[in-house]
Amino acid sequence: MLDNRPSLPPEIARRRTFAIISHPDAGKTTLTEKFLLYGGAIQMAGQVRAKGEARRTRSDFMQMEKDRGISVSASAMSFDFGKFRFNLVDTPGHSDFSEDTYRTLTAVDAAVMVIDGAKGVESQTQKLFEVCRLRDLPILTFCNKMDREARDTFEIIDEIQENLAIDVTPASWPIGMGRDFLGCYDMLNDRLELMDRADRNKVAESISLEGLDDTRMADHIPAALLDQLREEVEMARELLPTLDPQSVLEGHMTPIWFGSAINSFGVKELMQGIGTYGPEPQVQKATPREIAPEETKVAGFVFKVQANMDPKHRDRVAFVRLASGHFERGMKLTHVRTKKPMAITNPVLFLAADRELAEEAWAGDIIGIPNHGQLRIGDTLTEGEMLKVSGIPSFAPELLQTVRAGDPMKAKHLEKALMQFAEEGAAKVFKPMIGSGFIVGVVGALQFEVLGSRIELEYGLPVRFDASQFTSARWVHGPKEAVEKFSQANKQHISYDHDGDVVYLTRLQWDIDRVERDYPDITLSATKEMMV
Repeated sequence: MLDNRPSLPPEIARRRTFAIISHPDAGKTTLTEKFLLYGGAIQMAGQVRAKGEARRTRSDFMQMEKDRGISVSASAMSFDFGKFRFNLVDTPGHSDFSEDTYRTLTAVDAAVMVIDGAKGVESQTQKLFEVCRLRDLPILTFCNKMDREARDTFEIIDEIQENLAIDVTPASWPIGMGRDFLGCYDMLNDRLELMDRADRNKVAESISLEGLDDTRMADHIPAALLDQLREEVEMARELLPTLDPQSVLEGHMTPIWFGSAINSFGVKELMQGIGTYGPEPQVQKATPREIAPEETKVAGFVFKVQANMDPKHRDRVAFVRLASGHFERGMKLTHVRTKKPMAITNPVLFLAADRELAEEAWAGDIIGIPNHGQLRIGDTLTEGEMLKVSGIPSFAPELLQTVRAGDPMKAKHLEKALMQFAEEGAAKVFKPMIGSGFIVGVVGALQFEVLGSRIELEYGLPVRFDASQFTSARWVHGPKEAVEKFSQANKQHISYDHDGDVVYLTRLQWDIDRVERDYPDITLSATKEMMV
């Protein structure tokens, strides 16, 4: 990060746009709830699987998410905390939805990594972390579930340092664990933070002390735990690096807070940490030039499209991350791909599950723009300049199945539904060159279930997925004549994606090797940039 950049306008500088990443079940949804609770966005944090409509979690709104208690689609929420404006993008933790998460990470400036105190770094955390690495995203870590039997604190820190190759510095230190977990010692401010077990929605008290040797410590902590705490903190201060804010911003160091999200403990300290050490809105990579947040002209890009957020209206909401400027409702922006102006008359801000009209928004904010399919993932909106934000990937699917409507008369409706999901990025839809029907490709098996249940719920179309003879898909690139000649010679393998690009469906690795051997001027690729 360059230090010679101008300082940002105060409205932009107070924004913190971040995503929460974790392995499924590490407590991410609970943590999101508590963020909203402290941000004053909701009065009561509902348990994820709580009974009764009234207590449903606010960040999961699709029917399937409510039924299963998992987050499948990344949702965005904005709320104020102290002097900061937090834009939190919740990501699906389930590995079958990693592509959605990957794209979400292009729209944030930092990530909060949640790990389970008993399990440490799990496979999905590792994968998501590597994505953050590619983009040098600053990372803040929250070690959750300290009120259950957890592992030794030094062990957890070592594991993060080794597996993720990042320096870890403790921002707080846990006192006891499991049933004996009393709270934390705040190492940054030398304060004692005690947990209130009686009321999960109450913010526990904190006691300011004159360091670890303060005699009042003994009033709150049993002697054995106090000795252990003093010894561990002393070791930690000698063995572990001290917090270097610059190193955190560069993505080389992560501060770690310990707590229990379900007991609302440690969450407020984490939020203060995000405000203090998290990055302001950053420069966005684009062609032909980068976009700086302090520019006065508005620019933003679509990183996610969600269809039918409100089943009563067949709307599609494009989630747009503003990269620069001060946006006001009713502005006309140029849709760079089509070069057409778009008047943004009813942009929405997401406050938990409630939407409200956004009268204004600043660089760093995420707004939803309802539209009827004009906006796609990777699109850029500007005040006239032809800029394209780069680096939003689309991955080749790993599982392919054919799909048919239960009622053959409704094939046309099915096509419409599939195209909608393809534009949303929920699945790849391929139309074979020969024969009828569609082939749907996804990254994880659970996506077929979600797709089937959504097509049925949102379009009233029961569908059937069947095994396909193909196992993978590759985008075909090369000179136009070569691509046409290749397509004619391999008709039974060729299909088109929803952008009309040529896709080669393969059965075996041998198919791919054969193409590389026989068609030297054709390249097959497993990713394509979400741009036109």
